Parts: sequence; C-alpha cells; structure tokens
Amino acid sequence: MSRRRRATHRPTVPDVRYSSTLVTHLINVIMKSGKRTLAERIVYGAFERVSEKLQKGDPVDLLMGAMENARPKLEVKSRRVGGATYQVPVEISFERQESLALRWIVDAANGRKGIPMREAIAAEIIDAYNNTGSVVKKKEEMHKMAQANRAFAHLRW
Repeated sequence: MSRRRRATHRPTVPDVRYSSTLVTHLINVIMKSGKRTLAERIVYGAFERVSEKLQKGDPVDLLMGAMENARPKLEVKSRRVGGATYQVPVEISFERQESLALRWIVDAANGRKGIPMREAIAAEIIDAYNNTGSVVKKKEEMHKMAQANRAFAHLRW
C-alpha cells in the first residue's frame, strides 16, 4: 500500500434507468472485463425478478432495504503490537460498509451454481431484504468476531 497520498474520490454517476448511484455501484461490482452492458442487463433483470417476487414497489427501495440488513458496522483489522498480532475491532465508514455488502451479495450470487446470474442476484437481494441468507450470516459473523475481540479495542489506531 502506498503511503504517498490518499486516492481522490471520484463522484459516481447515477445509472440511466433508476438514477441511483447505488445501482451504478452494483453494476460496477458485477462488471467483468469492462462489459458494462452485460452487467446492466443482469442487474435490471434481477430488479424485475425482485419486484415480481416481493411485489412491494420500487426495486431500488428493496435494494436499499437489503443493503440495510447486509451492511456491517464493525470489522476486525490485524494490528501487530510487541511481537503479537491482535484482531482489533474497528468501526467502518459508510462507503466501506456499502462496498462490502455489495461485494458479499455478488460473491454469494456467484456461489449459487446452476442458475443464471440475474436470478442468483435477485435471490440474494430477496434473502438480504428478508434478513436471511448467507450475506446476513456473514455480517453477523463479522460482528461476532469484533465482539469477541473487543478486549483489544484499546489498541485501535
């Protein structure tokens, strides 16, 4: 990791259909080898499937609800003190919470074999919205780990 200077944060352009920066972020996480139109087709197809299944209205609001249940508040970082390595619990910024949750949703969807990606993404969003599934389990695991290591919180930097 470079110690020269912090990376400048470029503003995210909202997506065309829903004019949401969160949807753009999801498209960027799904995109492989610069194939944006394929990633957009996957995301928009998943949103259609989600709104069909849940029948609660705007799919962006459903994604926001899923993100609320999937976003971790704490994480553990390794900190080396006096020859020993400690797992120190640290609070996470909102941007990192969002990117971790989106990455977990996409990774869990990739883990579902035998179904198309748009259906897998839709299923993961629905599971996260209903506060079930592997993404929410991963978040709770991370919080459990931070809770178990809270004795080392004084080593926070």
